[in-house]
Amino acid sequence: MAGSLTGRHALVTGGSRGIGRAIAAALRGAGADVTIVGRDPATLAAVVSAGDATGFAVADVTDGAALARAVGALDRSADILVANAGEAVSKPFARTSEADFAAMLGVNLLGVVGACRAVLGPMQEAGSGRIVAVASTAGLKGYPYVTAYCAAKHAVVGFVRALALETARTGVTVNAVCPGFTETDLVATSLDRIVEKTGRSREAALAELTRSNPQGRLVRPEEVADAVLWLCGAGAASVTGQTIAVAGGEV
Repeated sequence: MAGSLTGRHALVTGGSRGIGRAIAAALRGAGADVTIVGRDPATLAAVVSAGDATGFAVADVTDGAALARAVGALDRSADILVANAGEAVSKPFARTSEADFAAMLGVNLLGVVGACRAVLGPMQEAGSGRIVAVASTAGLKGYPYVTAYCAAKHAVVGFVRALALETARTGVTVNAVCPGFTETDLVATSLDRIVEKTGRSREAALAELTRSNPQGRLVRPEEVADAVLWLCGAGAASVTGQTIAVAGGEV
């Protein structure tokens, strides 16, 4: 798909690492100008220096007003939004506080909502646009010990389906990709936590995480990026309101 997005401007939240960085690199490889959004200027600048993005904006996606200001200060509007920023909290429900639920909803749901608010008006005025939320298989099924995270990701899926219907006649498509356990820093942290709490070896902890994937492995970030890239292309103009699981057949 080299050159297929030439002249398009893509905005990727949480674009400095993991799935977000892989998505930014894929969009850049397809010719798009890519602005990544995150909280750490040094990390963002390093991604730009490496050639995986063309620019960056500093904002916390949980602060909708700050995110809107950062996006509004860019020299051009976004043709593509990939709302990728997210975090996970893992605790038994009995120890998951209201603050934990608020935090998970804040970054995983309201971070998507705020990013959409920041770009949707110009997209509708232009009569075209692509919005992709990076949700999770946790938005399509349940997992133990991540009730707050699952609740937030289920909410993202519902938001995507509703917004897709509102924008269906405007030329803007709204979809979600739902990765399973993926080779990211987030999963590496989960492995560390399993090892620490259970005393299992790292290999045993990894086997536990990959057990739900029929392919028996972690998803690669580049595989998620390829799904996003397709959704952002001209061939997906009639695809909206969908949740595409990238999870080896788990869902």
